[in-house]
Amino acid sequence: MTPPSRHITLKDLARELGVSTASVSNAFNRPDQLSPRLRERILSEAQRLGYQGPDARARTLRTGRSRIIAVVLAETLTYSLNDAVSSELLTGIAEVLDDHGHTLLLLSGRQPGSRQTSGTASMADGFIVYGLMPSAMLLNELPSQRPLVAVDFNIDGQPMVHIDNEPASHDIACHALAIPPRRIGVLTLRLTETPCNGRVTEEQPWLTAERTITRARLDGFHRAFAEHGIDPASVPVWNIEENTHDVCAPVIASILDLPDDERPDLLLCMSDRIALTALTLAEQRGLRVPEDLRLTGFDGIAEGQYRAPRLTTIRQDSVEKGRVAARMILGLEAPRAQLLRTELIVGDSCP
Repeated sequence: MTPPSRHITLKDLARELGVSTASVSNAFNRPDQLSPRLRERILSEAQRLGYQGPDARARTLRTGRSRIIAVVLAETLTYSLNDAVSSELLTGIAEVLDDHGHTLLLLSGRQPGSRQTSGTASMADGFIVYGLMPSAMLLNELPSQRPLVAVDFNIDGQPMVHIDNEPASHDIACHALAIPPRRIGVLTLRLTETPCNGRVTEEQPWLTAERTITRARLDGFHRAFAEHGIDPASVPVWNIEENTHDVCAPVIASILDLPDDERPDLLLCMSDRIALTALTLAEQRGLRVPEDLRLTGFDGIAEGQYRAPRLTTIRQDSVEKGRVAARMILGLEAPRAQLLRTELIVGDSCP
């Protein structure tokens, strides 16, 4: 047997196992080309002998491909990994990349110095871009010849993955309006062109529907209002700048602390995190949910279904959304616009 102390090459490992060099390479880079038993045998022997796999730099120079897929995130890496929706999306992407021998590279659109980020991105074979980018600068600096898939927003001429935001929001609003509220409030997420963490005024321009899913969700609410004889312009809108408890809390507190004859008794929230924050603050003030205040969310995160009262929400399959984007970027399915369906979950917060 080859001594473990010696530097092991791909050819050495193939000779030890009595298999072709292509089989060894496939075990690391194209696992779908081998039987699970053979791949496990190759990887086990490689680990025993200290072989780490084909040299990525040499492969890139030889083939022009790095087998790296970059995910460009609209938020910081810390936020994206802690947020339930984006972490589920990344799980779906990683699952497909793992199965096909690719590596995941995470980049943040909010990282200072886009040129440094885009330089790192130059090694990637393709890009999945997720969410509302703070600036188009980074996208403009990505290699134009590499494939790109947009998730939750539009890039002209590029394939994209969306959920049915407008009809889903229409459905949950219609469910909530089946019991006529006295006063309605809408809590959006990054609706305005300029930062606004509070009540939205008529003077503040909104982001376009191509840039943010918030517009589609608001359109769904407004369609439901009109069908129930409610003037959409009469319904106040509060905007949240970041989908976290700390940023949501001051805005929601200002709503819940309104006088009884001004405070909404129905809040339509564009994320479960916003709705859960509202639920917590309402309970702290002695407001009963749903008797004094009814709440709806959006996303269907686990936390909203585990605590009481259970959220009424729209469930989206963020893991599958990630899988679809990854399959398209790897060429496993045709690149096109895909619209994934959602599910209305009726909980206790708005029965």
